[in-house]
Amino acid sequence: MTTHAESAPARRIGFWRWVWLALMILGGLIAFNVGGFWGGIWKPVPPTVALPAEAAWPGWQLLPGIPFTNTMFSVLISSLILFAITFFVVQPFFRKGSLIPTGFYHLIELIVEFFWNAAEGLAGKWAKSVFPLTMTIFMYVLMVNLVKLVPFHETIGYMAQPAAGVQGYQTVVWNGIQLLDGSHPAPVAQTGGAESVPWTSSAPCPNCILVPTFRGAATDLNFTASLALITMVLVQVFGVRALGLGYFTKFINLKTIIGTPIFGFMDFIVGILELISEFAKIISFSLRLFGVIFAGTLLLAILGSLTVVFVPGMLVGLELFVGIIQAYVFSALALTFISQAVTSHHAEEPTEAH
Repeated sequence: MTTHAESAPARRIGFWRWVWLALMILGGLIAFNVGGFWGGIWKPVPPTVALPAEAAWPGWQLLPGIPFTNTMFSVLISSLILFAITFFVVQPFFRKGSLIPTGFYHLIELIVEFFWNAAEGLAGKWAKSVFPLTMTIFMYVLMVNLVKLVPFHETIGYMAQPAAGVQGYQTVVWNGIQLLDGSHPAPVAQTGGAESVPWTSSAPCPNCILVPTFRGAATDLNFTASLALITMVLVQVFGVRALGLGYFTKFINLKTIIGTPIFGFMDFIVGILELISEFAKIISFSLRLFGVIFAGTLLLAILGSLTVVFVPGMLVGLELFVGIIQAYVFSALALTFISQAVTSHHAEEPTEAH
């Protein structure tokens, strides 16, 4: 026999299930302009693929001659969120003096403890020095990837006339706001400049694309390359700090060449390969993060313009998982490379420099 208390939750679940289904059907009708009476601004527009970052807004400059790009804007937002978490979540907990983590801080402590145990297991006595770097890399890349999933990314920006060979659309002006009309693509221009030109008029644009004000930072190769370069420079810094100038004998060891010419020559070749691998790590670091995040963003945008609403919704969950994994992989590889650098490649035990 089913009691009233047991059947009430089932009725509530059944009600919201039908509401969810109705919203999915309504979203599909609006998005694909069924019947032609919903208005073209609701029809999805395929994304414009652009590798370089664009100016976040016409005229915005970081320095004279250097535009303030949409990926810089996303990095700024991510950094502000991390600062807010530090000052409004972590700091109040320590000021209270409580020993039992609660709420959102409990999740933060679990993440920090996990990475501390990993650093301690790999870096040993150097864990205290290495941990802040690897933890910062993880939180930074993770926040950048999470912010990228917020819907205003790649959807809010300014109109610009596309470069030659790029598909544009007519726009509709609604309360002074330019909206792309997905039902009216413009003819693809075969002539024009190599870059898009901002549309500054308040009149409807006959052929325009959307230049997003916010764009995922990891979809910009400048971001991933700079992060990889900083990481690999710090790997060398930790290696010199732990082993002194003898660290560089891993790359060029003249003593073995003089003492044992045959094996010394082989050691010299291995050292050259080690040196090449250090530069290759910068490239692999950069392209791995950039390729995965850029491809995921493009896939999400394309399927969002070709399929019904709930398919992109499921892909957002997949992108969330991928973003977390990529942040962990970048941080874990940085920890591994630093741990290898502070470990002597000779028989003697490394000593910590003060």
